Amino acid sequence: MSFDLDALRDAVAAQGRVVRVVIAAIRGSSPREVGAAMLVWEGGQLGTIGGGALEFAAARAARALTQDRVTQHPLGPALGQCCGGAVTLLSEVYDAARLAATDADIGVIARAVGGADQMPLAVARLLARARDRGQQPEAQLIDGWMIEPVHRPAREIWVWGAGHVGRAIVGVLAPLPDIALTWVDTAPERFPEQVPAGVTVLPAARPEVLVPRAPKNAEHLILTYSHKLDLDLCHALLCQGFAFAGLIGSATKWARFRGRLADLGHGANRIARITCPIGDPALGKHPQAIALGVGAALLRPGRVEATELKEGLA
Repeated sequence: MSFDLDALRDAVAAQGRVVRVVIAAIRGSSPREVGAAMLVWEGGQLGTIGGGALEFAAARAARALTQDRVTQHPLGPALGQCCGGAVTLLSEVYDAARLAATDADIGVIARAVGGADQMPLAVARLLARARDRGQQPEAQLIDGWMIEPVHRPAREIWVWGAGHVGRAIVGVLAPLPDIALTWVDTAPERFPEQVPAGVTVLPAARPEVLVPRAPKNAEHLILTYSHKLDLDLCHALLCQGFAFAGLIGSATKWARFRGRLADLGHGANRIARITCPIGDPALGKHPQAIALGVGAALLRPGRVEATELKEGLA
């Protein structure tokens, strides 16, 4: 888990004062892991620390806070939960001034909590590794200091097309913290009025010219309204390189595309790196059903290979 500084900045900008509640330590069974966090303000919250009763009590207490505090919560006896463990919660009050003073230059946020003062040697060593070697530590509470790596999405996914399926897929993937979404279509009016937070929208009359802007390790989902545009994007991606590319359509569409891509000079092995169809036929052809199937495949452990989505929407 990691410290989502962008989400905190957005919340402070919108709400003014926000309390960040993070699981700093656990003992025994816990509904969430160390580093799981939620943002709480008067009338709302974002994120979850899990546990139902634990989260409700922590959010209620956070709204009354005027200063940081560390609290211990035995989950069974105190809250009537079945976990049987205990969690340590760190609740920190943020406003614009505190946020501006938060040091995240080396990609780690470290601060003393609960009255601790001088930085322990163990913390100094972790920060030195992050600064000198780029080794990011896990979220943890050490000798009265809370250490958290700054959140950086591990995966970049580009969604090409803002039609029904594109909107459904963005809706499924946008809440996931380890995914950075870029959404492309031919004009601003193709996108919904409300785009999920954190999604980068790129309208372009010729979307294929944006392909070189995508990192070579990006993953792509091609879902446009036009077969010609789909083909242009497949061609551009095969020239550019990618970690994964999936194309919506039938087996017949893909057979035609394979022939056209071959005519454009792409070899069979390279063309086979594109997955078509996508989705899970057992879930049906409704846009949300397709989105669930695609999302599940993308979230399977390990690299998404072409074979994982091959038996998709026919």
